[in-house]
Amino acid sequence: MGVDQTEPEVPADAAGRRVSCGAERATVRYVGSVPPTAGLWLGVEWDDPERGKHDGSHDGVQYFTCRHPTGGSFVRPAKVSFGVDYLTAVQQAYRIDVDEVVREEGESSSSSKKLEWLAVEERSFQSLPSVLLSRCDVNGPGADGEIRKTTPNVQWLDLCGSLMSRWEDVAAVTRQLEHLEGLQLSRNRLRLPADPPAHRQAFCGLRVLALNSCDLTWPQILECAPMWPQLEDLCVEENSISELQRPDGVLQSLRSLSLSCNPLAPDAVLSLAALPRLEQLNLSRTGLSDIRFDDTAPGSQTAMFPSLERLNLDHNTITEWCVVDELAKLPRLVQLSCRSNPLVSADGNPKTATQLLIAKLGRLVVLNSCKILPEDRRGAELDYIKMFGEEWLKAGGGSEPSGQFTCRHPRYLSLIDKYGAPEEGELKKPEPFALKNQLLKVTFVFPDDANRKQIEKKLPASMLVQKVKGLLYRLLKIPAADLKLTYTSPKMAGTEFEIDSDLKTLQFYSIEDGDQVLVRWS
Repeated sequence: MGVDQTEPEVPADAAGRRVSCGAERATVRYVGSVPPTAGLWLGVEWDDPERGKHDGSHDGVQYFTCRHPTGGSFVRPAKVSFGVDYLTAVQQAYRIDVDEVVREEGESSSSSKKLEWLAVEERSFQSLPSVLLSRCDVNGPGADGEIRKTTPNVQWLDLCGSLMSRWEDVAAVTRQLEHLEGLQLSRNRLRLPADPPAHRQAFCGLRVLALNSCDLTWPQILECAPMWPQLEDLCVEENSISELQRPDGVLQSLRSLSLSCNPLAPDAVLSLAALPRLEQLNLSRTGLSDIRFDDTAPGSQTAMFPSLERLNLDHNTITEWCVVDELAKLPRLVQLSCRSNPLVSADGNPKTATQLLIAKLGRLVVLNSCKILPEDRRGAELDYIKMFGEEWLKAGGGSEPSGQFTCRHPRYLSLIDKYGAPEEGELKKPEPFALKNQLLKVTFVFPDDANRKQIEKKLPASMLVQKVKGLLYRLLKIPAADLKLTYTSPKMAGTEFEIDSDLKTLQFYSIEDGDQVLVRWS
């Protein structure tokens, strides 16, 4: 810790205030001396604990505490900013450089022209429909009533990464924005209000709220929720949310909720099942592996999530097809995203897995951002009938197969009603190991080396990309680590597909007989 002889004035209420130090944000936890050094120090807890050095102690003395053992630092007041009020930030972000305009226009009566442009600037603030002050170090509302006069028509406000430390300060700003509908408060650290219902009027028209990366728990969000009586869209990604409690009496108008990138506990999501208007739910990257609607039998409709239409389950750990059967119970689900889950079909082909999803979810209209065409659905459902026809026959066939079969294939009988029972010759007998022996004719081409001839090889569909690179090393004498592979198919002319994992098979990437593999190296 060095000594800085210049000590700027520190606010009397500095402890608990938010500060910026370059691109980093922190909360002041201590103001005072730190012997044996001279002068005033601020003890701060960084939002990013990687930025800190200790837990608030120095030479065996605990000056303040941090949640993370390396989340704290001592800094000189001259090194930090306590920020500016809302109107100062607006003027800095949106002001017209009046002196520059006057100089460019070359007016002799510069003072009158300057007054004219100042009036233009003031009018331009009044017409702003949105104010974007992300990371502009806003620390509070400023003079009482001035926001209402200066930016009265704001409908969308971005205060992402501000220096406000209390919900009361946010409310003092929004109370003056009577048309406000959307508020971005991500990457803030706001102390919970003492009396949340007292601030309902400040957020009475709010429809959209983002609180990403605010280090919040779900109980804290529910504690704040009485402030947002009309909220429809809530985004709370990358917080500290694991357990979810039922939102009784709050958030009842919610239509969209994103919990992405939160470490949700098993079954936690069912606490949201009674939200009456929830149409869209994002549960991507939450560690979800299972979900059960035990209020009803397979093939029936659940009473849970009565309005849910769009669901995102990307980048989770779903492995069991029974989870998809549970999703089929949702009465209004029409759009599902389920990418990057270890959910595989018996043959290991991603295209087969997609067909199974379509066949099992009869009401689905969009899967993984792609609209399901009528011919896609028909093909998937007919293949599903054939794929499990032999199992259906072994379970007794007819309209009353064994309960175990019905449990595993809740839609099977309705598909037979739709298309008719499969013929014996149509049944697809499971051949789980047949693909290991399937050989693909693959042509290697070298787009960056015009003089190198194409190489044609027959390779097993089950061959790992790692082994393919080993083969190419023997042929080209170029290290496997330097090789970058893509492929093209005659069926999708003009489209180049990336081969980005050495531990996947050719079959995983849906490489087929006659495809070309493009080989490049660094």
